[in-house]
Amino acid sequence: MRRTGLSIIAVLAPVSLALSGCALDTKLPRPDIHVPAAYEAGSMTGAATLPVQSLDRWWTLFDDAQLTQLIDQALAASPDAKTARARLKEARATLRQTIYGLLPQGDITGKATAEHITTQYKDVDPNSGQIVQFLSGFSGAGDDKLYTGGLNVSWELDLFGRDSTAIRAAKNSLAAQRFDYEASQMSLAANVATALFQARGTAIQLEDARENARLSRQLAAVGKAKSDHGLATTADTARLEAQALSDDAQVANAEALLKGQQRSLLVLIGRGSDPSASLPIEAKAAPPPSVPETAPGDLLARRPDVREAEANLKVIAGQLKLDKLALLPTFTLSPSYQYQQQVQPSYTAITQTSAAGIGVTLPFLSLPKLMAAIQVEGARGEQALASYEKAVQTAYGDAEKGLVTLKADEIRVGLLKDAADKSRFAYDAARKGYGLGLTDLTVLVQAEQAWRQSRAAYTTANTSALVDAVSTFKALGGGWPASGDGAKK
Repeated sequence: MRRTGLSIIAVLAPVSLALSGCALDTKLPRPDIHVPAAYEAGSMTGAATLPVQSLDRWWTLFDDAQLTQLIDQALAASPDAKTARARLKEARATLRQTIYGLLPQGDITGKATAEHITTQYKDVDPNSGQIVQFLSGFSGAGDDKLYTGGLNVSWELDLFGRDSTAIRAAKNSLAAQRFDYEASQMSLAANVATALFQARGTAIQLEDARENARLSRQLAAVGKAKSDHGLATTADTARLEAQALSDDAQVANAEALLKGQQRSLLVLIGRGSDPSASLPIEAKAAPPPSVPETAPGDLLARRPDVREAEANLKVIAGQLKLDKLALLPTFTLSPSYQYQQQVQPSYTAITQTSAAGIGVTLPFLSLPKLMAAIQVEGARGEQALASYEKAVQTAYGDAEKGLVTLKADEIRVGLLKDAADKSRFAYDAARKGYGLGLTDLTVLVQAEQAWRQSRAAYTTANTSALVDAVSTFKALGGGWPASGDGAKK
């Protein structure tokens, strides 16, 4: 029987190895990555150069104490941050589970049994079937104890590198999850900064709306006084009063919008149950800081989404290798030890048994299934490869777009500030002239509309410049260094 089993293995082994040899030739192509012409040409914007280390905590470059405080709170206590840390913790536990699963497996067993045995012999009348009497001298009782224990161990001999491949795949999976964690942290910080800057933009608009409402009420009072003295028509007075009411409505709308943004920001940083008033929003919009001009290599080394895509590609490649190795024979060692002790009143018997065995598993009928699994994993690898190439090109595109947009924002904000200052000067002159009776209402209203429009455009551009700066820091991979672990172990 033993020779027959060895003969079958000897016949099937060459066939299996031949088929597996064909499958082992399956490889994933190398990524096709091209550096955009904008990078090859050198500087894109001429912006001031900052050290790459500044991107580790990019929000501190805004020199904004409230922004830093809110981001730190969000990274520590927000639901999104807690979820990301839990996923990273799960990935670490999965890696340990994989490593422990490759170690020798076995269980220690033990059992103790106690029996009390009583034996009686009876004399039975053959005619009536009744028990006549107990036969003296033919009864007995005793205790029987049995103790058993054993150890059964088995592990696979890593002749073809399955264990090391599985560990590398698990480590790459952990790396992908760590980069996902870093990406979520970076996105959370960017979302907090964006929400704060947008809320501040609304606060500026609210301040402007209140100022507009105050001026409109003053103008309405002036118009009424002039109408009472016959210097203006009642229609002009009604028009000014209608504008004042409209401006009051704009104030109420801006107040409601600001409260909603405060609530959203509190939820984002993990303080959703706090009152809106606990988060003051200043009506200010400081110029955005400069951003570094990063080289392509720095960009690919820092962007967590690119690094996650690369790690996912390595995970697929590792799984593909494991699927190929599944075509090869598996050798398993299985030593065991058994102990038995039987204790009776008259004697004690001890039995010890030790054994060592080796088993081999050679896939044969399952070969088509295993080959199909390789094809499936190869297709997944092609998808992961395409995702990695897309992530790289997206990173280049985001960085170029962000830097170009910041340069345009700088020019636009400067021009709109000049326009807002000039239109405010023209409006102040028209308002003074109207109060002195030197300017009619039409000129005043036109001057006021021009100032409001230019002021609103300047506020919007200023807020957009800050939001674009946040997006650019995110595009450059700001947040955590490439060598950072992303979270405490």
